[in-house]
Amino acid sequence: MSLDLPQVTEPSVIAMRWLVLATAYFTLVLFIIGVFDLLLGLWELVTTGRFTDPIAVVELLDMVLLLLIIVEVHRTLIAYARKEAVVPIVISAAIIAITREIISLRIDEFDTTGDAVNAAGALALLLVGLVIAYFVIRYMEAKELAYQS
Repeated sequence: MSLDLPQVTEPSVIAMRWLVLATAYFTLVLFIIGVFDLLLGLWELVTTGRFTDPIAVVELLDMVLLLLIIVEVHRTLIAYARKEAVVPIVISAAIIAITREIISLRIDEFDTTGDAVNAAGALALLLVGLVIAYFVIRYMEAKELAYQS
């Protein structure tokens, strides 16, 4: 008796696709909640007069970048469910996440200035590596499309 592997695994593939789509809808709900929270935070900054406080503005920008990360995770889940390439989306989400860390980096949170410089250097190196990877993948995709035409 032989097992037909595609037929045996198909129910789990279908279940996984539904779970991925459910997670995508969950990220959509998180995004809507986040936008509402962002608007409330913006309203609070304007009404209290803290909109000139750099730390408050950076916290608001941090929330915007977090919302962008949620959008990228949502795009990744949808691409995965559609069986499309997810690597460029994941790299762009990573770029946003590293940028978020760089923007919210505070020197006073480190024990020494050297630790802060090391952390900043590591984040910068990681960002440069991700940007290079992003452009290499985009270049390869464009080359592949040109080859198919």
